[in-house]
Amino acid sequence: MEKILVLDFGGQYDLLIARRVRELGVYAEIMPYDKITLDQIKESGYKGIIFTGGPNSVYDASSPHFDKEILNADIKILGICYGHQLIAYMAGGLIRSAGSISEYGKTELTVKPCALFTDVPERSVCWMSHTDYVNEVPEGFAVTAVTDHCPCAAMADEKRGIYGVQFHPEVTHTEYGKTVLQNFVFGICGCSGDWKMEDFIERTVEKYRKELAGKRVLCALSGGVDSSVAAALMHRAVGDRLTCVFVDHGLLRKNEGDEVEQVFRGKLHMNLVRVNAQERFLSKLAGVREPEEKRKIIGEQFIRVFEEQSRVLGRMDVLVQGTIYPDVVESGKGDASTIKSHHNVGGLPSVMDFEGIVEPLRELFKDEVRAVGLALGIPEHLVMRQPFPGPGLAVRIIGEITKEKADALREADAIFRQELETAGVIPSQYFAVLTDTQSVGVMGDARTYGRTVALRAVTTDDFMTADWTRIPYDVLEAASRRITNEVPAINRVVYDITSKPPATVEWE
Repeated sequence: MEKILVLDFGGQYDLLIARRVRELGVYAEIMPYDKITLDQIKESGYKGIIFTGGPNSVYDASSPHFDKEILNADIKILGICYGHQLIAYMAGGLIRSAGSISEYGKTELTVKPCALFTDVPERSVCWMSHTDYVNEVPEGFAVTAVTDHCPCAAMADEKRGIYGVQFHPEVTHTEYGKTVLQNFVFGICGCSGDWKMEDFIERTVEKYRKELAGKRVLCALSGGVDSSVAAALMHRAVGDRLTCVFVDHGLLRKNEGDEVEQVFRGKLHMNLVRVNAQERFLSKLAGVREPEEKRKIIGEQFIRVFEEQSRVLGRMDVLVQGTIYPDVVESGKGDASTIKSHHNVGGLPSVMDFEGIVEPLRELFKDEVRAVGLALGIPEHLVMRQPFPGPGLAVRIIGEITKEKADALREADAIFRQELETAGVIPSQYFAVLTDTQSVGVMGDARTYGRTVALRAVTTDDFMTADWTRIPYDVLEAASRRITNEVPAINRVVYDITSKPPATVEWE
């Protein structure tokens, strides 16, 4: 199987780069720069290497570096952002701070002919995010692209097949980013494109069939897309040694608990245990307002419930979770900064009564998870359902959580989703948030002092970035009218028009 190595230097887009390569039909795997040697790279038969970005300056002694002999290893290389600067630094080029003229966001790019820019017009828009730049290219390299403020937006040593770009071709904001990656993977590395999602399933099933031979496996099932696909994947690997534990923590969407039970027990014929733990979770969350504390409480209580069920069911060796890559990134990975902890990543207690945790989807994005689910034969309506975080409505209730607030949000969220689906407006993700704001209103002739609900809908292809969805006004009006009429606790509805970044998709 053809392979591209994504060598990670601490950036937050390493798996997005790998995902883009996989979309082209070529298998890409990520390795931290300090977990693989040059000899191991040579022995692994990679068709090419992509150096990722990172938050450091290459001229800092403490910044991540690699053996510079990699440039003489007869392997095709593409450096992106920090990776571009690192190639220049290792080869003897000069890197400087951009000072007050750093480039962030959409930037006009001017390119010169080279193999990397085949079919890329002379001028186009790229996405920049850097504070340093290559001021002088190393011997053997030529500048192949510039911007108004960056004298070396790309460089190439065509003889050795080594290229660097200061911009980010992996993000959708770069107009010809896909073309650049295609040129590298196919034109420069000579790949043919022989990897498919079925290959991921086959590799993963075989991996866990061997690693978990004879072990009893407990799957933390939330009923959302990620945990559902993880359960189906592990069921194929270990069969009846898998038991799914579905914890109803009182913070699910309307009717969700019953739907989950019907699908997994009735349609997929899996071993399923439903634990009704609403009072337990709500009592532990009483009075808690800080979002990170909420997540850690929920994470710990999930684990404690799973441990208790493990003892009831008989010793369970391994816990399976539906962690996916955006969860990992936002919880902080390596040198990447923590945006928010996820209950299934950063919110776990340090002591757990399991031999280990298995996260079979940890390297996949949401759309890839859906593709795996469909390939496994999970019903389409379940695979394509709305993403729902493990902590549930806890991350959609701002401030203290109570049963009354959860009930009100459950109804408002159901109404919003019904109105969008009835109108045929289906964004990537859409839901309601109960804010911590109360305001004066009037219903009939009476004054009210009710709660404000915020509606949120985003469009995205990777959940690393997202744009707010332009929902027709009549659909928003219908949702607002129904919510204020049918949910007594709510007297005001607002619509969130913030993209990611600067916001995240969820509010907490």
